[in-house]
Amino acid sequence: MKLAFSRRATRLPSVAACATCVSLAVQAQTAPADAAAPAAATRLPEVVVTGNPLGASDLVAPVTTLSGPALLLRRGSTLGDTLDRLPGVSSSWFGPNANRPVIRGLDGDRVRVLNNSGAALDASSLSFDHAVPIDPLVVERVEVLRGPAALLYGGSATGGVVNTIDNRIPRAPVTGVSGSAEGRVGGAERERAGSALVEAGNGQLALHVDAFHRDTEDLRVPRFTPRAGGETRSPTRRVANSASQAKGAALGGAYTWEDGHLGASVDRYENDYGVVVEPDVRIRMRRDRYALAGEWRGLEGPLRSVKAQFSHTDYGHDEMEGAELGTRFSTRGNDGRIELAHAPLGPLHGVVGLQFEQSRFSALGEEAFVPGTRSRQRAVFVVEELPLARGKLSAGLRLERASVASDGDAAEAEEPRFGGPAERSFSLRSGSLGGLLDVAAGWQLSSSLSYTERAPTFYELFAEGVHVATAAYERGDAAQRKERGSHLDVALAWKQGPHSAKIGAWGSRFANFIALQATGETFGEPGEDGEATEFPVYAFQGVKARLWGVEAEGRRRLLDAGQTLDLEGRFDWVRASNADTGEPLPRIAPARLTVGLAYARAGWTARAEVAHSARQSRVSDDDIATDSHTLLNLSASYRFKAGPSDGTVFVRLDNATDELAYNAASIRTVRELAPLPGRGLKLGLRLNF
Repeated sequence: MKLAFSRRATRLPSVAACATCVSLAVQAQTAPADAAAPAAATRLPEVVVTGNPLGASDLVAPVTTLSGPALLLRRGSTLGDTLDRLPGVSSSWFGPNANRPVIRGLDGDRVRVLNNSGAALDASSLSFDHAVPIDPLVVERVEVLRGPAALLYGGSATGGVVNTIDNRIPRAPVTGVSGSAEGRVGGAERERAGSALVEAGNGQLALHVDAFHRDTEDLRVPRFTPRAGGETRSPTRRVANSASQAKGAALGGAYTWEDGHLGASVDRYENDYGVVVEPDVRIRMRRDRYALAGEWRGLEGPLRSVKAQFSHTDYGHDEMEGAELGTRFSTRGNDGRIELAHAPLGPLHGVVGLQFEQSRFSALGEEAFVPGTRSRQRAVFVVEELPLARGKLSAGLRLERASVASDGDAAEAEEPRFGGPAERSFSLRSGSLGGLLDVAAGWQLSSSLSYTERAPTFYELFAEGVHVATAAYERGDAAQRKERGSHLDVALAWKQGPHSAKIGAWGSRFANFIALQATGETFGEPGEDGEATEFPVYAFQGVKARLWGVEAEGRRRLLDAGQTLDLEGRFDWVRASNADTGEPLPRIAPARLTVGLAYARAGWTARAEVAHSARQSRVSDDDIATDSHTLLNLSASYRFKAGPSDGTVFVRLDNATDELAYNAASIRTVRELAPLPGRGLKLGLRLNF
């Protein structure tokens, strides 16, 4: 087992905070880690950061957080794998290495993936085989905001936000030296992974260093028969070309004081992994990110706090066909935001913010189906809150200007496809109104109504070519209109001691939803043998769309006498339709139910859960139904003390019955080549010092 240092768990929440992250498998939950915190260290209180510029303890928007023991046991090799089966959250699936979170049936550029609330500029939303360059091994906390967050983060957060939080820029004073080591081996992918983190400080200056490394082999699955391009292959128990190797490191530091901090960090991420739809193609990815961040609280006068951040990202990946370079993708850009909390205006208190983002994208090579582009975004937003005797009201407005420019065809292009240079600009508005009401002891009702506008992405405007990941010829529309939608969310929550329950319903109506639609045409591309390969033609078109769904979760304590036994469950369901035709939107997860039992005594915990996904037969014309499946997951952990240090050892058995299962949210071209993981036993150890 490899050991490496990763962040000390001194700021992780208690076991009770893990209720929102159960996943129908029995996972271990350890006791609160705060007891192990050194007395010399000063830590900020944990509050939800995402979508919460006012720092409120009760949020109108539905938010799920993962940290501490819950995150330790759920960690996968990707964010999508780590967050799958949280309420309302599924994952795209392009094998074990490239998958993104899907929130309430929306994915791609409608789900915003952030790093410390800043943009994670990459190419993961362009194609399903492009991984998100953030590894869960070095993340200490993940916050998932379900539902529109365009007010604070722009139109690309129409579906929700996934914010990964680390301490690479320390936010509170650190005294002395602390750190931890985490290693894990096994699983269906035969993972060998470790991460390392050390922090040191003198109460004012704080230094942070972390690193990670992960190796995996081809994913083991129950015996299945792969199908590709209409051809049936020999039965197998492995997903071909799914091995990976990832590594990274970061250095950060900050000057801290009681009411703020100012610091910087630099980090590098590398990933070399196979593309499961092409047996001889691998992606070599690297990303460098430079960040500045600071906050000053407790000010007097018209401003009570100032918070700002800036980052520069240099991202690129090469798609290698054997030893030869096929296509090179790159994204370079900057993003920043400033949040100014003003003094109370009577009963009102709120935040005014500014945000900007600019990036340049290029793709060079055989599979470049979009031209080089430049994207710019400038926005101002305001969020205000009005306290009430038994709750609160909140409202906000965002005004944004976005532009997307295409470089067109290169002068030396042998086969022009993209035409000449072109540019589109969009004026965007988003607004929200929400409320929270304490209706009775332990009961709380929340509701929000919002309107969002999203500018088309560069590929929705300018794509023109064969996209190998989808096995289709994709065509943009330079005259594309902005996407517009209205959204309603209502939830009722109850809590009494260790017992809790929450049920919510939501709906979205898009007057213009940019969808990738089949045109009925075909495109023939000459092959190496001289014969043309036919690809169906799909075009990005605006349609009317309707999405709605239900989410429910709860916990009931069955035993509480020196040991605890909890019954936990979750349910979610999404229905999504093209309102113009009545046809279902593609890649929608089916109804899912998760039920689990969680046991804890002293330092021991154990968890067993059953996760059922219904059959998804409501699919678009170019897809086929995905059968139902039921997975049994088991886990256990033990927490121990070793002098001033502590540690946790855990074991996890996923898919204990080795059931063959497929992900309905993945595209058909990869679904029939890459089932979900088979039975896998994983062991792990985390040491804090």
